[in-house]
Amino acid sequence: MASLSELKRTTKRAYRRVGRGQSSTRGKQSGRGGKGQTARAGNKRRPELRDIIKKIPKRRGYGKNRGRTYVYRTDAVALPLDRLEKLFDSGAEISRKSLAEKGLLSARGNKRVKIVSARTAADLSKKLNLVGVTASGSAKTAIEKAGGSIK
Repeated sequence: MASLSELKRTTKRAYRRVGRGQSSTRGKQSGRGGKGQTARAGNKRRPELRDIIKKIPKRRGYGKNRGRTYVYRTDAVALPLDRLEKLFDSGAEISRKSLAEKGLLSARGNKRVKIVSARTAADLSKKLNLVGVTASGSAKTAIEKAGGSIK
């Protein structure tokens, strides 16, 4: 006769799977925590950080909203050569400081200055010397033809 240690099981052992359903035994809330929105089916809340990111403006292309430091470049103040000829003597040195003294520029303004000419090069009668002031091509030829200089 066989002993108890040598007996073989002929049927499957009855057991209950743990962590299934919301039964009060063997798993209770089944790993879903307590009550509330997160314990329910279909819980998929939108991340708060995503909403914050979506409100930030996109930084593409050109303009003030690019991902770089925006440089504000002011337009140049155009001064006609006729006006300079009336206000300055022959051989005068024209700089930003002298233009501010004559009232053509504001003393504190940081605007650029450009001398322009609508006339031909032969019409300028005074010798003018420009220092630290830019000039258009026609203004340069008129000043140089009259004996002036641009530095």
